[in-house]
Amino acid sequence: MASTWVPDVTPDTPFSLSNIPFGIVSSSADPAPHAAIAIGSHVLDLKVLSSHASFDDIFPALKSHSGVFSRSTLNEFAALGRSVHREVRKTIQDLLSSQASRPEVLKDNAELREKALLPQRNVKMHLPMSIGDYTDFYAGFHHAYAVGALFRGPQKALQPNYTHLPVGYHGRASSIVVSGTPIKRPVGQILIDPTAEPKQPTTAPSRRLDIELELGCFISTPNEMGSPIKVTDAEDHIFGYVILNDWSARDIQTWEYIPLGPFNGKNFATTISPWVVLADALEPFRTRPIDNWTPLQPYLNEGKEENIFDIELQIDLITPQGDPTTISTTSSKYLMWSFPQMIAHHSLGGCPMRTGDILGTGTISGPSLNERGSLLELSEGGKKDILLYGMDVRRFLKDGDTIVMRGICGKPGEKVGFGDCVGRIVGATPIQ
Repeated sequence: MASTWVPDVTPDTPFSLSNIPFGIVSSSADPAPHAAIAIGSHVLDLKVLSSHASFDDIFPALKSHSGVFSRSTLNEFAALGRSVHREVRKTIQDLLSSQASRPEVLKDNAELREKALLPQRNVKMHLPMSIGDYTDFYAGFHHAYAVGALFRGPQKALQPNYTHLPVGYHGRASSIVVSGTPIKRPVGQILIDPTAEPKQPTTAPSRRLDIELELGCFISTPNEMGSPIKVTDAEDHIFGYVILNDWSARDIQTWEYIPLGPFNGKNFATTISPWVVLADALEPFRTRPIDNWTPLQPYLNEGKEENIFDIELQIDLITPQGDPTTISTTSSKYLMWSFPQMIAHHSLGGCPMRTGDILGTGTISGPSLNERGSLLELSEGGKKDILLYGMDVRRFLKDGDTIVMRGICGKPGEKVGFGDCVGRIVGATPIQ
């Protein structure tokens, strides 16, 4: 990959020329949310770039969509399909390259450069997509096994269906927020003493507030109701990826989830990273998933061995005093099911997927304790302390705690990352 003329693009930036992730920003100069890409410590304002007189010649794929980068979400751009995303990304890479084929457009155009190239610190990030539906899966094998073993023992850790299909449930799209949004501790019915009989819940703020480290996938092009998406075609329906934190209130979840599954223990908040990493940017990092020893139904057979990505993932917990501790490092290679398989199964019965829908992998954990993607696992069901900087400890989150999740892959100078996925816990709303 060629170098870039953009200043302050360090070898360790997650936003190298190899990446070019898309997001929605606003600034003091233009407070209306609109599209941009990240490059190093800057953003390239695509709304400003689209004002160039030669925009239609520079981006022929967007000739009939000249206002696409002025929209408040990326949905319209996403719906144009992967071939357009690929062409636009390559053109932006060329414009930002030290060997730009058309330097007069941006590299040597001081007036446009000053308006379009902005420090990231000077822009506000917004949700990148208008999200219609959210489905959360359970594709992280080690998480599924560890949590199953906690509650059912190692012999019955995995349910009989786990290796036959990508297990999932429908989440709440309205509570998905962009990185940096404060997260209010949820209130719900909990059991103060789970061993007592008869069971008597109380309504109170959650005492076992948790995190789930996930990868999220945005849908680009839809399918018609009644027409399932073939697993071999599913890649063409993917726009890009984000880091996703599915906040979870374990005590609320434990009391409510039988028989219909998660509800208030999950629906209060989900945080996503602000930049959407396009599908093509992750292609070099494909790898094999966790081995599935069960023969697949034909509709789930992709016909390829490397169907997931090896993304280095990290979770930091920052205390209210500002002390950070890395509590987990793991990888997205620990998935058993791929996004194309999730999409194929999701649409098998004819469910229509729509532009902007998001799918979550479920918690991603590795085989060792320090690779776990949730506090439930790290604390072994809330029984053991997680040691933090300064001799502090946690089993679950306290008010004032901040969680930072990151994902990155690639070598120095060519790194592809998502930016931080951040949320800080604030106190619950008093019960009236």
